[in-house]
Amino acid sequence: TVIRAAVLIQKWYRFTMARLEMRRRYSLSIFQSIEYADEQDQLQLSNFFTFMLDHCTHPDSGNSENKKEDLYLKEFEKKIDVPDSYYGPRLSFPLTVDDANALLHAFRNEQLLHARYVLQLLSETRRVLKEMPNITHLSTSYSKEITVCGDLHGNLDDLLLIFYKNGLPSEQNRYVFNGDFVDRGKNSMEILIILFAFLLIYPNDLHLNRGNHEDYIMNLRYGFTKEVSKKYKDHWKQILCLLRDVFSWLPLATIIDSKVLILHGGISDTTDLDFLNALERNKVRDHIHVRVILFSFTNFTVQMILDILWSDPRSQNGCTPNKCRGGGCYFGPDVTAKLFERYNLKMLIRSHEFKPEGYEISHDGKVITIFSASNYYEEGSNRGAYIKLNPELTPRFVQYQVSKFTRRQNLRERVGTIESSALKSLREKIYAHKSELTSAFAQYDINSTGRISVNDWAAAMESVLQLELPWRMLRSQLAQMNPDGEVDFMSCFYDLKMGQPIKEAQPALAETLCRYRKDLEIIFNIIDKDHSGLISLEEFSQTWRLFTSHLGIDVQDDSIDKLVLSIDYNKDGHIDFNEFLEAFHVVHRLEKKAT
Repeated sequence: TVIRAAVLIQKWYRFTMARLEMRRRYSLSIFQSIEYADEQDQLQLSNFFTFMLDHCTHPDSGNSENKKEDLYLKEFEKKIDVPDSYYGPRLSFPLTVDDANALLHAFRNEQLLHARYVLQLLSETRRVLKEMPNITHLSTSYSKEITVCGDLHGNLDDLLLIFYKNGLPSEQNRYVFNGDFVDRGKNSMEILIILFAFLLIYPNDLHLNRGNHEDYIMNLRYGFTKEVSKKYKDHWKQILCLLRDVFSWLPLATIIDSKVLILHGGISDTTDLDFLNALERNKVRDHIHVRVILFSFTNFTVQMILDILWSDPRSQNGCTPNKCRGGGCYFGPDVTAKLFERYNLKMLIRSHEFKPEGYEISHDGKVITIFSASNYYEEGSNRGAYIKLNPELTPRFVQYQVSKFTRRQNLRERVGTIESSALKSLREKIYAHKSELTSAFAQYDINSTGRISVNDWAAAMESVLQLELPWRMLRSQLAQMNPDGEVDFMSCFYDLKMGQPIKEAQPALAETLCRYRKDLEIIFNIIDKDHSGLISLEEFSQTWRLFTSHLGIDVQDDSIDKLVLSIDYNKDGHIDFNEFLEAFHVVHRLEKKAT
């Protein structure tokens, strides 16, 4: 009896754990699919954003090197005052380890570095980066190990934990940080300041590769621009302008002992390391993801940089366009083997891609993905990791997870939190495509019953959203089923509605605004030269017409004009576009009732 009971308990436990793991995996798949779809939208609109930058920005964001140099000199000539009330670090150059420790202490206590020191630090960083090659060559013979870190994405706690566990950068403790230092998290600026400070102190021992998020247009969409403008209200323009130039001078790759290639994204069947090492990397600025000829560069050059910053490995042989992200490629084991044979390499370390355990090994051990931002999608969603490479080039992985709350939750609660957040994001995506989904459902609903089979429902969802998700498995979370086993397809939208109902917004217009909220926010930030949060009605109307024309959206001009006029509450000819965007976000009715 005891043995039978133990067997039953074991079966129940295994079944419970398997269900939790299934829920965790599909939740992470939802997050990643939506992230990649968002990146794809970003890349498809790159030409439009570039047009906006060229025609609507202030003069100090131009491409002229002389203009930028003049701007920086003028800023320093002004001798930006540091008031006596400022109790943060006071930097003097050249920096010392004491300065770096002072920065770490200040940021742990949520202090800001004064704008004067930020500008000086960035200027010094640019000077040092200019002297560095496109591909940095390192040797383990000068130290016992080299540590390689992946994406941090503004998560300062992850960087602080890495330094706590692994030690601060020094001549005996060398680091390679493999791009994507910024965006998404709330402390991108602090991470850059810390990394740049150690770069200045130990230029031969701390190395930085460029990621796809070290890019001005990406920063507009994914939060870094907003972070800088909020933290440095008086000097944010100068800081961002200087950062654009600093990012353009970041090296593209690192090679250790002539055997280990480290770059942010991946490779393609056309990757040529000799060619990459010879090009003028600073001329491929924030337009790295635009497939046009820029600065007299060939399309081949832009595509090669796009590949190394955006590509992902796959188990299938060959090299195919990365349709999920909209940029770069998928490269198979044969592509890896070909590059290794040509350059006598042993290992490729790349980042760029979320991994639940913080790392993943593929292509028969030849390709390693390292991802250092823990809790990336949601509290408890993943571990972060870094790699220790010894002189034998044997990788050792160190995992961690920064969290103030994860330990207080059991596994079921953690998975529930991740699943709830993932489904919330997915429902918002569904609502933003309501009209297209309704039309797709109707094609299967020949008799207009409002019900279709599960297979047809899943096919319709994928045809519109193209997220490559297990829709049949997700059906119970997204739509209701009748006793006959058919899906009430309109139930997908029952628990969702627009944020603040505006009678002037026709349903089709409201849905369009909801879908393109993030893109409109980027455009508004470009137009809003004084960062007041206000935009004139005329500017909005002109920009909206350009935007809809670029995307081929069929929206009547008078409908948007009426809508904008209705939001100009004080009738001064301007609208607060943050309030405007807030009016077109999705509210989850059930969640609102629960709060």
